[in-house]
Amino acid sequence: MAFNAPAKMVALVGNAGVYKSKLSVFQFLIRGFMAGAYIAIGGALCTVCITGVGPHLGEGIAKLIGGAVFPVGLIAIVLTGMELFTGDCMIVPMAAMMKRVTWGSVIKNWIWVYIGNIVGSFFYAYIMAVGPFVTGQADGTMAVNAFGMSAIGIAAGKILPYKAVGAAGLWSCFIKAIGCNFLVNIAILLAITADDVIGKFFGIWFPIMAFVSSGFEHCVANMYFLPAGKFLTDWYPAVVEKTGGMLQANGGLGWSDVWLWNIFPVTLGNIVGGFLFIGVAYFLMFRKEVPQE
Repeated sequence: MAFNAPAKMVALVGNAGVYKSKLSVFQFLIRGFMAGAYIAIGGALCTVCITGVGPHLGEGIAKLIGGAVFPVGLIAIVLTGMELFTGDCMIVPMAAMMKRVTWGSVIKNWIWVYIGNIVGSFFYAYIMAVGPFVTGQADGTMAVNAFGMSAIGIAAGKILPYKAVGAAGLWSCFIKAIGCNFLVNIAILLAITADDVIGKFFGIWFPIMAFVSSGFEHCVANMYFLPAGKFLTDWYPAVVEKTGGMLQANGGLGWSDVWLWNIFPVTLGNIVGGFLFIGVAYFLMFRKEVPQE
């Protein structure tokens, strides 16, 4: 299987950054919408596949199964040319560091792609919350099923343990986000290194499986996971008491919880992990070897 050497890989990242910087706002939004939905597809599949696994096979195996199915989203994004904020944290700044685009173009890309990702993720969260996560009952009502309870548990687990310990929780969340986008952008680099579909598939699959199985935090994935759980607790408040624990003590999940105790710190950590630990590092390592063409 053909592949590109590291210096050429960095040059190709720069080329991709130039291309992305020239997209219109409409392109950022629609491609961002699709990318958010694709990541949400992986998150929804992960939720369904891990439901009920932990008590029988152990939590580690449950995480491994979730990690094994989650990469479908990034594979679809890379192979179909969509726009994902966490990947663009590395790709577009690489072109700016090569002085091929402006830093203003980087910020423009980040803002509009981020908005598109939010809308696409929320849209798919709605689909799951009114579809596969609930089941009709004999009395003519809808009720949260086992998959929906798993979705609620994931959402609560990504917010309330951080909130319970305050600043230490925010720091933990931020650090997990750095680890996440370190691995996500390794996946992007491996996909660019490979010249064939099979190489791109496995180049993406292994690092993404590693980040999900390790329990790291991805802001776009959480734009799906957290609204899915919140929609269910808002529409079926009885599940809050049924779940008990921290969720009941917190009175459910608020939108301030969603943003303050997860998505905001995770976004910052993802920027650091993708831009600084991968983008800047690879630029510094290979800038003198990058081919002129």
